[in-house]
Amino acid sequence: MSTSGPRVRIAPSPTGEPHVGTVYIALFNYLFAKKMGGEFILRIEDTDATRSTPEFEQKVLDALKWTGLTWSEGPDVGGPYGPYRQSDRKEMYQPYAQDLLDKGHAFRCFCTPERLEQMREAQRAAGKPPKYDGLCLNLKAEEVIARMEAGEASVVRMKIPAEGSCDFHDGVYGDVSIPWDSVDMQVLIKADGMPTYHMANVIDDHLMKITHVARGEEWLASVPKHILLYRYFGWDEPKFMHLSLMRNADKSKLSKRKNPTSISYYSALGYLPEALMNFLGLFFIQIAEGEELLTMEELAEKFDPDNLSKAGAIFDIQKLDWLNGRWIREKLTPEDFIARTLDWASENARLTEGLKLSQSRISKLGELPQLAGFLLANDVGLTPASFAGLKTSPAETLEIINTVQADLEKLLEWNVEAIDQELRNVADKLGKKLRVVTPPLFVAMSGSSRSLPLFDSMALLGRSVVRQRLKIAATVVASMVGAE
Repeated sequence: MSTSGPRVRIAPSPTGEPHVGTVYIALFNYLFAKKMGGEFILRIEDTDATRSTPEFEQKVLDALKWTGLTWSEGPDVGGPYGPYRQSDRKEMYQPYAQDLLDKGHAFRCFCTPERLEQMREAQRAAGKPPKYDGLCLNLKAEEVIARMEAGEASVVRMKIPAEGSCDFHDGVYGDVSIPWDSVDMQVLIKADGMPTYHMANVIDDHLMKITHVARGEEWLASVPKHILLYRYFGWDEPKFMHLSLMRNADKSKLSKRKNPTSISYYSALGYLPEALMNFLGLFFIQIAEGEELLTMEELAEKFDPDNLSKAGAIFDIQKLDWLNGRWIREKLTPEDFIARTLDWASENARLTEGLKLSQSRISKLGELPQLAGFLLANDVGLTPASFAGLKTSPAETLEIINTVQADLEKLLEWNVEAIDQELRNVADKLGKKLRVVTPPLFVAMSGSSRSLPLFDSMALLGRSVVRQRLKIAATVVASMVGAE
């Protein structure tokens, strides 16, 4: 690829399982770079130190690699504009913050979290959108210095024009105008010295010579803050393109509470990465009926960034299933199919570890599918009858499942030890013995009361499959509670 073409990037935050929406945005950027002879760059935005973990960063890299996307610069491959991880760039942002303070484009704010919360509550009560009220905007320089020398905590906030509007052109939405009085005086540097997303994002995009920023439409309202920072620094701003969010068939936002959204869920169920990318790529191109089956190369050829739809991308699982079935039948040789199946079963060591766990529990090999098949199944066929033999009442069973589901979301590490500890904590919290809490979970995971060790099974199934099985179990048990 020549370096004279556009430079685009995907900049995920490693704060959870990589979302199918992240891959949707990544694919757009990748196809744009491929079509325009440019570079596609990966940057990890881990300024949220409390929620970002190395495990999740690895998950992001693994998920993006699984989809078949490749990048020419990134934390794993290096490049001329590194480092490509924001936490490794922490020292780079301070001089820019100082520059904004010196030029009078930003100010020190000493407001405590308590004061800000009271301010927001008062604004909400008055029916106004909550935003900073400018209390520290006009502090005298001597007072600022004295308070900082006294060790008082402060953040750096940006100044916003008092009147007029920010007018810009978006590659999808066309001409956009947002009044300045609706824009908040954004915090740029947090009290711990880390930049906020907005500050780091603009500086990194400039230093990495990003020419086009394509991201989800939820960032459209933040563009004025970003444009203002480009102007304050005296830099050229990139071209912006805000893509419609992925939605469910009922037009609601695609969220993990409603539907599985993790890439790891789709790989665990045996979707082919080519089929998933084919499915997502169809949102960015115009095709005739019967031309749906497309490789990444073919998607790039047909890609037209000047002809994008604002209508929104509907995540239609039936269409994905149909495409995936066609890929399996039409695009794989029998040898490919066998190799893919073995790869899929070995993912996350489900097959080998599942066999090890099974060895002490069977007298004949023919019992294996019955005992360990749930590790590979799409669906374990839960019905009210599955839960009928439990000692806990449906209401108690539901309480256990719901509590476990909420508490597992908080786990930063996903392994046997962490799951074991978390379920013991749940038992304590519910005032029940562990042996009362585990049977409903056995059924939720495997569809059976006799199965492999629970904690090991949950670790092998993976976070996103466990989340979905608990969700299905909760729905089944809730119907029993309603029938009582």
